[in-house]
Amino acid sequence: MEIKILGLDPGIAILGFGSIICQISAEFNLDPQVQLQDYGIIETAAKKPFGDRLCTIYDDLHAVIKEIQPDLVAVEKLFFYRMSHTITIAQARGVLMLVLGQSGLPYVEFTPPEVKKALTGYGNAQKIEVQEAVARELALDFIPRPDDAADALAIALTAWFHQSACINLSSG
Repeated sequence: MEIKILGLDPGIAILGFGSIICQISAEFNLDPQVQLQDYGIIETAAKKPFGDRLCTIYDDLHAVIKEIQPDLVAVEKLFFYRMSHTITIAQARGVLMLVLGQSGLPYVEFTPPEVKKALTGYGNAQKIEVQEAVARELALDFIPRPDDAADALAIALTAWFHQSACINLSSG
């Protein structure tokens, strides 16, 4: 069985996306396989009006979903930084959630510490440690760039780890 998971790292200037394909064996004693499908970013120009930037996210995210055709979407939960920064990310995240609603896709959400813990074993890991874990889990000899795309892949992997734990629990 194959599951496609799309990870999304919300942002107004840059929204990262990363998708993985997970193979679940019919024999539960075999380890599930995971591989990179695609990754990248949706960028909006800072000089454009804010509404136009949200429209870019809306249109481009619809295109990404149409191309990848995920079975599950994993989204980073809003984490508070500076209030002005948080508000713009929340607006971009609102558009992202609208697109997911229109697409009828199931989604899960994880905070940054949850993602860090899933990939490194502890919730205060440094960004480079998470990026190295992404490369290791996907058997890549490079760290995906830009950072927003690597973060999105980390979010997708976190969803996969949670899904595979549920599969193992139900089979055991």
